[in-house]
Amino acid sequence: MANQPKTAKQEAILHAAAQLFARQGYAATSMAQIAAAAGIGKGTTYAYFAGKEDLLLKVFQWHYGRMEDKLNVSIAALGGTASQRLTAMNDAIMTSWTEFKDLFGLVMEFWVASTTPRIRSHFQEAFRGGYQHFRQVVAALLEDGIARGEFDPTVDTKALAAVMVGSWDALLLQAWFDEGFDPLATSRVHMQVLLKGLAA
Repeated sequence: MANQPKTAKQEAILHAAAQLFARQGYAATSMAQIAAAAGIGKGTTYAYFAGKEDLLLKVFQWHYGRMEDKLNVSIAALGGTASQRLTAMNDAIMTSWTEFKDLFGLVMEFWVASTTPRIRSHFQEAFRGGYQHFRQVVAALLEDGIARGEFDPTVDTKALAAVMVGSWDALLLQAWFDEGFDPLATSRVHMQVLLKGLAA
């Protein structure tokens, strides 16, 4: 879901739509409001997007593309043992919360969209592809730990990767609902226990 080159106007529309969808919800946001926030005429938005549903899907791809790019950069910089790399990945995901916190309401809008009959298939496909890629990245780190003799070779890496991805999702969701909840500190406790159990 890597970002494709976009014009300045496209970026402005996507950014404005993301902010408005996150702040006041998809249903309550009009194309006219998005155009005004982007500093362009309403008709210009239709030169780039077929309508509001198309724009929501493109915002989804843009938002998750940005997050994926950030994660890929973090992974590329990882070094050390498999345990250290998994810990660093955990920290990168949890600290990204501070950067994307104001836009987390978008995630709720995307989940709602995945249940809407007319656009359900598009969002389900996008979510499925994103989760599959994320699980593959985590499973590859686990498999590398096994190959190095660091982790228990009987571990089902695909199943564990799915559980780890699910836990990160759930921690960020709890942080969204509870401002006093610290996802980074909690995830570090979880990683300590997990890595202890993984040890060969």
